[in-house]
Amino acid sequence: MITERNKIQEFYQALLERNSHYIGAFYVGVRTTNVFCISTCRARKPKLENVEFYTTAKEALQCGFRPCKICKPTENVDEPPTDIKHLINLVSRDPYRKLKDQDLRRLGYSPEKIRRWFKSHHGLTFQAYHRMIRMNCAYEDLKKGNNVTNSAFKSGYGSLSGFSYTFKNLFDQAPKNVGQVNVINVHRLTTPLGPMYVCATSKGICLLEFTDRRMLETEFRDLMKRLKARIITGKNEHIEALEKQIREYFDGERFHFEVPLDTPGTAFQKSVWKKLLEIPFGETRSYKQQAMALGKPNAVRAVASANGQNRVSIVIPCHRVIGSDGQLTGYGGGLPRKKWLLEHERKHLDEN
Repeated sequence: MITERNKIQEFYQALLERNSHYIGAFYVGVRTTNVFCISTCRARKPKLENVEFYTTAKEALQCGFRPCKICKPTENVDEPPTDIKHLINLVSRDPYRKLKDQDLRRLGYSPEKIRRWFKSHHGLTFQAYHRMIRMNCAYEDLKKGNNVTNSAFKSGYGSLSGFSYTFKNLFDQAPKNVGQVNVINVHRLTTPLGPMYVCATSKGICLLEFTDRRMLETEFRDLMKRLKARIITGKNEHIEALEKQIREYFDGERFHFEVPLDTPGTAFQKSVWKKLLEIPFGETRSYKQQAMALGKPNAVRAVASANGQNRVSIVIPCHRVIGSDGQLTGYGGGLPRKKWLLEHERKHLDEN
């Protein structure tokens, strides 16, 4: 929590003025409503004595505040600026279009600003992001039976050698061996509890995790090893379906998910994850109850371990498992999020 008096005065003034320059610089918790907001929130302004300022949304959540429904702080802070959003839409509509720095400038974009934003939010440059999108489209094209030459020129490559080099760099296989290539698509989406990564193969969803989860890179490496696949930026039909369904879940309009899953693991882990899917929306089970439901009453620790190794949070609802004493226990996304998810489900279950 921010305690410096001059900072508090500065941030409170920015809140009163709805100053967009402070988006992401602070989060304000309002004690009278128990919600937290960003600087541009349109809600009625609280009195200074009723607010607390935080540097991250995670801090505000840990202190018991929930995201404001008006300014949606955890979503809008990570929402791309208007120009970058337009550029992403342009790439989505026409992925094969060439967009070098001079092309971006001619279209009215700042290559420097775009580069900084993509490095900050995706960990790669816009050109690398665009190249992955183009190669993902080329991969889908080749899988449908199109020949390598057509796919290369369609992707904007002036030579087969350049296309083949880039393709092999990404997929560890030459374009002609596309049948031997396995791909995991990864896409970043925003939720009321913060940004998440969703991954999917051609079979189904294999990962849904908050971007600040510890050991996330280890999970990515483990997935690639288990599925013998490469992770590249892009969407497929399963990601598009989940993106819609996760939005409906947070809006209180969806009580269960209808997306195929592709979750590699041991036979025991898969049995634990299957049991998690049987816990109804808005209800909880203890680790002991889960172990007994599996017919392994003495395997409570093993069940808890498998529960923690679930990579598809929310969809496979590991947040619905609590301690035997009713206390909240470990959750990869953090206990404040676990508490929020359980309260969210109980509230919407009561309303329906």
